[in-house]
Amino acid sequence: MTYVHAFISMLNAMAPYLLLGFLIAGVLRAFVPPAVYGRYLSGTGWRSVVTAALVGIPLPLCSCGVLPTAVALRRSGASRAACASFLIATPQTGVDSIAATYGMMGLPFAILRPVAALVTALCGGMAVGRYEKRGALPSADVEQTEPEPLPRGLKAKLWLMLRYGFFEMMQNIGKWLLLGLVIATLITVLLPDNFFTAFARYPLLNMLIIVAVAVPMYVCATGSIPIAAALMLKGMSPGCALVLLMAGPAANLASMMVVSRTFGKKTMLIYVASIVLGAIGFGVIVDYWPGLREVFTNALPTHTMHHAMSTSWFTAACGVLLLALIVFAMASKYFQSHKVKQQNNLTTMKSFKVDGMMCNHCRDNVKRSIMMVPGVTNIIVDLEHGMVWVDGDASQQDVMEAIVRAGYTPYAMD
Repeated sequence: MTYVHAFISMLNAMAPYLLLGFLIAGVLRAFVPPAVYGRYLSGTGWRSVVTAALVGIPLPLCSCGVLPTAVALRRSGASRAACASFLIATPQTGVDSIAATYGMMGLPFAILRPVAALVTALCGGMAVGRYEKRGALPSADVEQTEPEPLPRGLKAKLWLMLRYGFFEMMQNIGKWLLLGLVIATLITVLLPDNFFTAFARYPLLNMLIIVAVAVPMYVCATGSIPIAAALMLKGMSPGCALVLLMAGPAANLASMMVVSRTFGKKTMLIYVASIVLGAIGFGVIVDYWPGLREVFTNALPTHTMHHAMSTSWFTAACGVLLLALIVFAMASKYFQSHKVKQQNNLTTMKSFKVDGMMCNHCRDNVKRSIMMVPGVTNIIVDLEHGMVWVDGDASQQDVMEAIVRAGYTPYAMD
């Protein structure tokens, strides 16, 4: 199988389900007011933990994009336990990744993945609720502004739905999705089919290695799917693949630092421990429960190879459309940033390097926080390089404090 053929086969297998997931994501963004989420998470106790997990599972937010949302819920009255549950459940899944998991890895993974996210979120949220004292927010908590109101009128809502689902979402995860497909292609072509057979006797050791590599890295819930599928086709156990699907998207080093700073070190430790132990626990169940390993193993090759060998005109059209949307979104992101820089004299503006900005949600949160600083007249954000330029009379220190309140780490470049 050539590189191009392997890449196209995987792209076509995922495209119809991804497009459906992006559409549903747009519907959630355009037709569900943000205040709804905060209203049902404002209580304390197990009910808010369960609600937070159920709300977070379908939301298409990555491990960095979920941070400002979780802190906004905290500022609106949600308990620490509910916020922890939301932080754990949301990045592991999403309507787009659930649909793509079914398309690429079959029904068993598509069912177990959100179930595992729910269970780990409940365990983590209840642990935080037990060991963390509820009360005043720490001083380092994010100062959240009012959420952007939804537009009025059906036409405006439909436009927001399409723009968010098929443009902003593409900008957020397009690069990581393509990277995942490229890595999966290389695995498929370069590794021999029996590569992991020699390690089949040590699945628990494989899980520990995967956790050690996947947790600090940034990989989105959707981008991890082709990598896990390709590794399984090379002999990796389904339990190890599930560990990658759970642990990789749920956390990264930047998100752990922000959680520690905004929610406390103990919350961060419970958050990471819930993800790691939950991923390994479900991986062990899949690999060691009698007959379960065969169910997951047999579901993947049949489902994936069926798509690879019998691409229809519909899946091919979806693949072309998905690739075109990603390329357009990424090109627009680059040219918009370049155009803004050309139209502004950056040498007269205060410049900052900001660690932790990875998606449009991060960018918008940083801009809102800086705009609250008196004296700020203009803000330019280069998401691709993690740079922010600020114009106006505001002091450098005030701007940096605003970025910290938004949950990110700034470094003055002047």
